[in-house]
Amino acid sequence: MWHIEREGLGRLIRLLADRGYRVIGPTVRDDAIVLEEIEGLEDLPAGVREVQGPGSYRLERSNDGRLFDWAHGPDAGKRFLFPPRERLTEIRRDREGMRVGPAPEEDDRPLALLGLRSCDLHAIAVQDRVFMGLDERYRRRRERAVLIGVNCAVPGGTCFCVSMGTGPRCTSGFDLALTELADGFALEVGSRVGQELRDALGARPASEDERAEVDAIATAAAERMGRTLDVSDMPTLLYRNREHPRWREVAERCLACTNCTMVCPTCFCHDVVDDVSLSGDVATRSREWASCFSAEYSWAAGVVVRESHAARYRQWLTHKFASWIDQFGVSGCVGCGRCITWCPVGIDVTEEIAAIRATDGAVEVRTA
Repeated sequence: MWHIEREGLGRLIRLLADRGYRVIGPTVRDDAIVLEEIEGLEDLPAGVREVQGPGSYRLERSNDGRLFDWAHGPDAGKRFLFPPRERLTEIRRDREGMRVGPAPEEDDRPLALLGLRSCDLHAIAVQDRVFMGLDERYRRRRERAVLIGVNCAVPGGTCFCVSMGTGPRCTSGFDLALTELADGFALEVGSRVGQELRDALGARPASEDERAEVDAIATAAAERMGRTLDVSDMPTLLYRNREHPRWREVAERCLACTNCTMVCPTCFCHDVVDDVSLSGDVATRSREWASCFSAEYSWAAGVVVRESHAARYRQWLTHKFASWIDQFGVSGCVGCGRCITWCPVGIDVTEEIAAIRATDGAVEVRTA
């Protein structure tokens, strides 16, 4: 473990930019902490706190100047590695005929993602399992990216990463991991690139007191989780409760608005859309985020397979906590709690699973 002073973080941002990276980090916009391109310490959310709950998010301000005493906003690394809308192919017609080729990247600079929490690093690892072997664009962005994690000191009110084994301390998937201390940052190295950055920053070895402070911060954060979830018998709990009446009860509140899937850092559903210019000279094919909560997403053989909100909610939650494990060997949930915070009606996945568990095998079932 190593140590840099507070200004060392500013030097890191400038160093990455000088090396050609597009540095993405947390900043305040539209009353939320979001990930955007940053240029220095002045762009970070100094003295900002979050208050999160089911269907509730707001910022509070303090005068202490701390940069990372918050959990996360709606953004995650997914938005940059797997963009919400991405042009894939262009077909152009001119006097010489038709020309088909891949659409150019809007910004081809490699990414440096700063401020990712442990849950978000685990989410990127989940998406790697989906895209790395199949998607050339994702793979290129991912292989060139630098990931800089930050250990959580203040979990959000909807966080349950301890239950999912994904936090609050960064343990894998990072090039560098930071812990904000009173006099700077503790620095952990996770890769050769991280080691090169550490050396360029001139970091010194952390003292025993600083190491102890890092451990204490992680322990305190783990004890302050906003939620817990028993996952001891997943996925079998959900598989044997496919017809549980709780699916119908939650459907009475669910708006099928897709917010949960849009903010989820692991959801990867997408659609392919074709467009033609008004002149007819240019046709494009784009990929854009989609959601299993949309009726048209389950359109197959001329019918909507999952017509009800209950069926769509069951599909989403069961995929996250059960069939995803069968597909990829890990849960599709990293316990970030974003789906709880950004649900307009405050549906809480931990509450829904607990309700099914509480009446497992003890209720009369009806088809969702």
